Order: sequence, then structure tokens, then C-alpha cells
Amino acid sequence: MAFTAENLAADDRFLAAILHCADQMLTIYRESPRIASIFAAQQRWLMAHAGFALHYGYPKDGKSGLYSGRFIDFSVRNDIASRNTAAAFMQEMLAYRFLRPVPGPDKRTRYLEPTETAEEHFTRWLVAHMMILDSLDGGERAGKVTADPSTMMAAIQPRIAKAIIGSQAVRSPGPTFNLFNWANSGGLVMDYLISRLPEFPRAAERVVVGPLSLRELRERFMISNTHLKRLLTQASNMGSVGWTEPSRKGDFWLSGRFILEYWNYQAAKFAIIDAAAEAVLGPAVLAEPQARRVV
Repeated sequence: MAFTAENLAADDRFLAAILHCADQMLTIYRESPRIASIFAAQQRWLMAHAGFALHYGYPKDGKSGLYSGRFIDFSVRNDIASRNTAAAFMQEMLAYRFLRPVPGPDKRTRYLEPTETAEEHFTRWLVAHMMILDSLDGGERAGKVTADPSTMMAAIQPRIAKAIIGSQAVRSPGPTFNLFNWANSGGLVMDYLISRLPEFPRAAERVVVGPLSLRELRERFMISNTHLKRLLTQASNMGSVGWTEPSRKGDFWLSGRFILEYWNYQAAKFAIIDAAAEAVLGPAVLAEPQARRVV
């Protein structure tokens, strides 16, 4: 039986899982900033999922394949992006060689497909999440995906895309999460801040994560000083982040409410991924292990 968002959110072991997930996203960024930029803000992440899903055959609406007009219409219809933003994203993916033209059934239409680089990194994203789920219940999802990655991606990814696009818990888990995740590079900054958590007592109003270097953040994520300060100031005004001493001195802290928003988002996302995996791969484990009986 697949994990639910509720039992993941209630499982204290899930903190280690989401910290590992944050580290994985940061590792991908260090290795390939252009690829990671797709995961750096929610709108771009949703557009990437939409593009892959259309390429793999979703939705079954009488049309087929990935091309600009279909992608733009899908993005607008599902409240992912405006027509101009969706069109610009497609052009950017072509310029970065994450998409390439291919022959299609209609010669008047310019069909596109993800390149091997794009598929490789998206598969890596999927496998990383499967490995984290496996660590919670001893399943073998990651091994099954890596045994035939192309086939597994084509079968699992559209299910994930459909569910996350329709999930309010994933798309809007809370005001502070939304602030970071809709800002340019804000998702990566948020992953970094969460990755600094030493622990998370659920009753804690604040958790101190130690000194925070704005210069390091700017250089690491190629974010302007003005943009970063505005982002942190807005979050501070919401009572979600701050420093232990005035004038941005001392250690940096995250509010318990902000951490829970991130935690609940991850729980909803991982539950969607697990449900998609179970639909394609079958149950991760044959029997309900004691470790999964979360109270």
C-alpha cells in the first residue's frame, strides 16, 4: 500500500528524508545550474513536468506529442503560466538543448522531444525520490526504475504530472513556501535553508540553523543582492525567518510554521510519487511492515 501524505507528515523519520531530498536538489544545482534552474521555482518545475507528460502521451485528448501550441494551451488551461511565459520557457529549453525538433504526424507543426540530457536529469530526480521512499519501507522502487529508466519514466512521470498539477497541497502549501518557491531561485534558497536544520521538534516555534552568509547565498545561487534581501525581508516580515540579534546579526532561524509548510509539501509530493510508482511497479513491499504503521 502506497504512503499517504498524512502518514508521511506524521512520521518523524521523514525529516531525514526531506533533508536528503534538499541535499540532492542542491547537488544537482552544483553539477548543472542550467538543469537545476528548472527546479528553482515552482512555475518552471510545473512547466517541465507538463512538457514531459505531453511528450509521453498525457492527456489522452485526441492530440499527441509535444509542440509549442499544445504546451502553451495546456499551461494556460491548468493555470501554470501565461501564454508568453510558456512560450518563452519552450524557447529557453530549445536554446539550452533540453528540447530538440523531431518529425511528427503533421508536417505543418514543429514537434519537439526532450534530449538525452533532459531525460537523464529528470530520471535522476525520479530515482532520488524513489530511493528516499525505499529508505522508509525497504522497497525496491529505485532499482526497478534504473533497470529500465526510459520505459519507467514514460509510464510513471505522466501520472506524477497529472497529480501534482491538480494538487493544492503541492502547488500552494503555505504563504512562506509560496513566497520562496515562486521567486526566481527562491526554491533553491529554501532548499538550502531547510538543509541546514539540525533537528525539528514539532512543538518548536523556531529552530536556529546557525550563521547565514548572504554573500555565500548570492554566489552559490547566482541571485542578486537586492533580490535576496527583498526575499528574506518579506519572509522576516511574515515571522517565518530571522536573526537572533538585530540588524541581521547572530544566528539565523526558521519558524516552526515555515518548516511545517515545507514538510507537508514534501509529504504531499512524495505520496503522489509513491502512488504513481505503485500503479506502475506494483506494491513496494508485499506486507505492511511495522515501520510503516505510523501513529
